[in-house]
Amino acid sequence: MITLNVCHLYGNLLNTYGDNGNLLILEYYGKKMGIQFKTDIISLDDAFDADKYDLVFVGGGQDYEQMIISKDIQQKKVALTQHIEAGKAVLAICGGYQLLGHYYLDATGERIEGIGALNHYTLNQQEDNRYIGNTIIKNETFNETYQGFENHGGCTFLGDGVLPLGKVVQGFGNNGQDQTEGALYKGTYCSYFHGPLLAKNEQLAYRILATALQARYPEKAAEIKL
Repeated sequence: MITLNVCHLYGNLLNTYGDNGNLLILEYYGKKMGIQFKTDIISLDDAFDADKYDLVFVGGGQDYEQMIISKDIQQKKVALTQHIEAGKAVLAICGGYQLLGHYYLDATGERIEGIGALNHYTLNQQEDNRYIGNTIIKNETFNETYQGFENHGGCTFLGDGVLPLGKVVQGFGNNGQDQTEGALYKGTYCSYFHGPLLAKNEQLAYRILATALQARYPEKAAEIKL
């Protein structure tokens, strides 16, 4: 049986609104293809081995958890960036998405450092407000439509070299201004969709599986019709 090695990054700290369900969904579709998941929680003070893992998943959290993780993740910055630049699979939701960028300015104006692996930054520009509701986006690269539920106070702005996961058809998206939602860079998929993201988006789940398989099992990845 084919085995995918999965890193659940800060899995004991980041699980807002059931984000961990994304891993359960990926594992469900993987089993249908004869793929076994071997998942490790890599958390505070643990080393991250870029060569070991086929897929990294990181969920969302509150500002308090992000502040703690911000300091620890700097020790993993080089290896995580290596994993991302190699085009290996990453799925990052909300707070995890923010930490892959340059920084996040929280509601008090305090700067929470990211690792700058993706070219984006996040501000909290919403006074006594959050972006909440059902959301629909259209991914123009894959010609696919994704549905989900967003609930976030941060406003993320993408820089050069990073595509949105989709253009907003309904909802607010990254910042309520430029009609972008999430981020897409090489094999890294980011989103503000909670609930979890993959519950309503089977095609995206298979796309992430194909990305995870590509480096180690390219023939198995080719079996996935996208």
